[in-house]
Amino acid sequence: MLLSVFIVLIVVDCRGCCCLLLTWWCLLLLLLLQVVIDFSSPNVAKEMHVGHLRSTIIGDSTSRLYEFLGHEVLRLNHIGDWGTQFGMLIAHLVDRFPNYTEQPPPIADLQAFYKESKLRFDEDPSFRSRAYEYVVRLQSKEEAILRGWSLICDISRREFQKIYDSLGVRLEERGESFYQSLMQDVVEELKQKGLLQEDEGRLVLFAPGCAVPLTVVKSDGGFTYDTSDLAALRHRIHTERADVIIYVTDSGQASHFEAVFSAARLAGWYQEGGGVRVVHTPFGVVLGEDRKKFKTRSGETVRLAELLDEGLRRAGDKLQEKGRHQVLTPEELEAARRAVAFGCIKYADLAHSRTNDYVFSFAKMLDDRGNTAVYLLYAYTRIRSIARVAHVDPAQLRSEARRVGGVALGHASERRLARAILRLPEVLARTADDLQLHTLCDFLYELAGTFTDFYDACYCVEKDRSTGEVVKVNMSRLLLCEATAMVMETCFHILGLTPVQRM
Repeated sequence: MLLSVFIVLIVVDCRGCCCLLLTWWCLLLLLLLQVVIDFSSPNVAKEMHVGHLRSTIIGDSTSRLYEFLGHEVLRLNHIGDWGTQFGMLIAHLVDRFPNYTEQPPPIADLQAFYKESKLRFDEDPSFRSRAYEYVVRLQSKEEAILRGWSLICDISRREFQKIYDSLGVRLEERGESFYQSLMQDVVEELKQKGLLQEDEGRLVLFAPGCAVPLTVVKSDGGFTYDTSDLAALRHRIHTERADVIIYVTDSGQASHFEAVFSAARLAGWYQEGGGVRVVHTPFGVVLGEDRKKFKTRSGETVRLAELLDEGLRRAGDKLQEKGRHQVLTPEELEAARRAVAFGCIKYADLAHSRTNDYVFSFAKMLDDRGNTAVYLLYAYTRIRSIARVAHVDPAQLRSEARRVGGVALGHASERRLARAILRLPEVLARTADDLQLHTLCDFLYELAGTFTDFYDACYCVEKDRSTGEVVKVNMSRLLLCEATAMVMETCFHILGLTPVQRM
């Protein structure tokens, strides 16, 4: 009876149901936490590429998971918007568009603009000297120079946002520039605590357990990425009052974050096992089908915008092959194309253990067999079609759930499906603990398979063989179908996939 009651609660109200289910499994997780998740983090004046794909997808899904569990989540985009390269870019901007403060420069391709300035920086000593001067003027916050810096950042920001809009990702920007005014405070605190040592004109910090020291102040008095990350972590602990701080970057940065976290503990900002959990969630690289680092045929890094466009094209071709253009409206076909294209890219990433490298293959992603987004999205639409065939709408199902107060579980396949549904809170608790999102993908795939077994063994809707008319509807089993669909929707939401009713 307990299984029946919980399944009815799912049908009546999916969000309410999940809270009820989670209560008995992970009550502690439902204590309201302030969670800060640092992910994506592209560099201004450079295009987002395939290297940003995993951080963006994993970070977004991790954010969705904690938000679903009821926590307050601050999604931070720690973009590279400060440093020496801006002196180079601003010097080139002044030369190319001297009236930029009065008329916005027509820079259509910021990547090309960056390459032009970098070539001049490398080959022209006088230009390089001026670039360094502009760095100083930027750090001094000279109005005209700040305006040039802001123009360049805005162009990048617009391009980044196109990617985020396509992927359905929300972020709050807190670039390196945000922490510039906080770095001196960090340096002074570390000095007062006697944690800095002089080394060939630099001020360095030897973090416990780390062989390579952090460079906190350069020999010329400037700050570094180490200083910026220390200031960011300090701000997130003391100002944001975060209970959980998660950094989503590639595994190549593991030793850097180990040193930053160790330094923060040495400074007394937080303690291991104390009230603040600080964790780096590393991930492997994206490989091409040749199992080498994913690059274009010319050897260049794959641009993320081009990758998403290719996904849209291939998804459209896949739907055409299946003749979906003949049965779907143009609006439904476009919704299905976007759901398949972006869903398959996200799911292929999340379905693998994040610590492993994975092979990027559109052919495998778009396969409608096996543990793929396409298979699961199709499975979901098939489940949703059952109630339509029975001419029963969701309002009727909810009314029936309230009326009967339970679901009959007389058949072994019904009981297996009910048990599969009720594994959701256990899976969410485990995923929130180890931040391995493939666990949720595995659950979703197993649930779809368990539903197929149930549907093959248990009639939900019976039709007259001669007329095709519906002669009998098993409302109890339709409730199980509805519960399965709603749990799948919950998983899709956390994974960042967008299901459609028809595909």
